[in-house]
Amino acid sequence: MLQRSLALPLVAVLALGVSACATKKKDLPPQPTTATTVTPTTQPPATTTGEAPPATVSNTNVPGSAADFVAQAGADHVLFAYDSYELDEDARTVLGKQAEWLARYPQVRVTVEGHSDERGTREYNLALGDRRATAAKNFLAAQGVDTSRMTTISYGKERPAADGSDEAAWAQNRRAVTVVAGN
Repeated sequence: MLQRSLALPLVAVLALGVSACATKKKDLPPQPTTATTVTPTTQPPATTTGEAPPATVSNTNVPGSAADFVAQAGADHVLFAYDSYELDEDARTVLGKQAEWLARYPQVRVTVEGHSDERGTREYNLALGDRRATAAKNFLAAQGVDTSRMTTISYGKERPAADGSDEAAWAQNRRAVTVVAGN
């Protein structure tokens, strides 16, 4: 009887110990939102009361918006080779266009996100993502963008652009993304 009365508390203590040792997943900041424009597919119905129909949303980009940034720069991201944070010619071209846009809108702040593919440890990929974000930020700064307008963050392999475990997906996930703040 004594053994039975000790068994229940012992099981409870072991269960609490195991649950306390479980690793918690690190909370990541929320995904940034991007501005989108909506183009209606049909005309609004005519009213019979003589009121003007509701205004439709235009598909033009608002100057200084995130959509305008992507349209003018050609892309909000640059890609990297495997295990590298060196900017190739394509990346320099895109970042150069981003710097030109940022020069036109000196009040706009950006966050440069660094990402990696799924290969490697979490710690390694966070460090690699940080080096990629810093490389893009440094290039923009060399083009005249004030560093006080830019922040960097690394997501490592935590936020893939493409799902999959093949070279095509990995190539899209090795990137630095310039996100316009406030949009």
